Amino acid sequence: MADNSIGTAEQLRDPNYTPPLYKAIPLGIQHVLAMFVSNVTPAIIVAGAAGFGFGSNSPDFPELLYLIQMSMLFAGIATLLQTITLGPVGAALPIVQGTSFAFLPIMIPLVAGKGVDALAALFTGVIIGGIFHAFIGTFVGKLRFALPPLVTGLVVTMIGLALVKTGIQYAAGGVPAVGTEEYGSLLNWSAALIVILVTLGLKFFTKGMLSISAVLLGLIVGYVYALMVGMLSFEAIAGSWENSAAFALPQPFKYGWELSAAAIIGFCLMAFISAIETVGDVSGITKGGAGREATEEEIQGATYADGVGTALAGCFGAFPNTSFSQNVGLIAMTGVMSRHVVTCGAIFLIVCGLIPKVGGVIRTVPIEVLGGGVIVMFGMVVAAGISMLSDVDWNRRNMVIFAIALSVGLGLQLEPGALQHMPDTARILLTSGLLPAALIAIVLNLILPEELADEATEEVSGGMAGHGLGSISHDDHV
Repeated sequence: MADNSIGTAEQLRDPNYTPPLYKAIPLGIQHVLAMFVSNVTPAIIVAGAAGFGFGSNSPDFPELLYLIQMSMLFAGIATLLQTITLGPVGAALPIVQGTSFAFLPIMIPLVAGKGVDALAALFTGVIIGGIFHAFIGTFVGKLRFALPPLVTGLVVTMIGLALVKTGIQYAAGGVPAVGTEEYGSLLNWSAALIVILVTLGLKFFTKGMLSISAVLLGLIVGYVYALMVGMLSFEAIAGSWENSAAFALPQPFKYGWELSAAAIIGFCLMAFISAIETVGDVSGITKGGAGREATEEEIQGATYADGVGTALAGCFGAFPNTSFSQNVGLIAMTGVMSRHVVTCGAIFLIVCGLIPKVGGVIRTVPIEVLGGGVIVMFGMVVAAGISMLSDVDWNRRNMVIFAIALSVGLGLQLEPGALQHMPDTARILLTSGLLPAALIAIVLNLILPEELADEATEEVSGGMAGHGLGSISHDDHV
């Protein structure tokens, strides 16, 4: 519900309206709290996959602090590009940018077990992918025909399915604990379950900011629980705080430069999906906050900012940025459309990113506690994909397309050994499951005829043909 004490109804719908600072700053920080955990989680997951994350005892573990710091800093900078704009770059709308989950299924195979050495190729791919993403902005409107809900819903569902295993591993104790007695212990699971229960309780039984920040608050409660049961000590927190600098600037090309075909192709292909997601978020903001459709200039500017923000982030060791959908919902809830409110949040993120002590505290969060939050977040990604799929016209043609794409994509995720004889580049791209599923769905959707006889799927459905009428009329079904 809109807060009329902040301004008139007309002012609240105006992106250029500036509320009084004493009201704008808390509203901006509210936006940051809604996306904070999601924004830093990809850095933690990539570090874990590379082998220098939580519980790894790797000498490179301090690098995780830098990755967390850059995630905050460049989310703030990318958000400023959207709200303040730089020429044609930016939508001049209250769009919050953050590190994208969508690229994780590409990044994890790129760095798996390779340590810090893998980051040079990864961040080179981020830079080139970001430049390509910005280029997509020139014709993004023309791409939408190739990415209907059948494709985008499948891709988002696949992203979530690729990541849910990570949540369970974290909750059980993390990859380094696999094979030990500690892995999957009741103590580990109790911490994760506390986070899940608190998150669910806040999400369903509270309103406003308590509901919006449910995951963050759940993690805080889990953090306190970990202190109470001895999973974490005050000495460890104090040590991490003291060993973290009070102020630090980002380092350009900190991890070097290395061209990798798999990284470049993967990030460029995923840029298409991210661009379409941004188009949806821009439309959601203008509809929910101003009651109108997004203009072509706003969609182009938002996509340019996505790409430029991602390329800039890659230069300093941060991951791809995209618009954050949870903040679209927050705008609809508050009814405050002011881009300057989000600018306040962006400045807050930048300040956090320049203070490594903030990251120093984040990295003391026990992996089991983080696992509880990750289970919820990645499960919500799957749910969001299924929600998109609910808009699909589930005729038999679309069922076949979905079946083939899902079978190949999920199958390659579950059995990566099936690709052991493929070249490294192809193996990395295909084992994500995401790119082959998306490619199959896009190609089949473009080339298959619209009509498919009712009986055409019966022989391959094993008696489970899905006889619900769905969008098929009674007359057509007879």
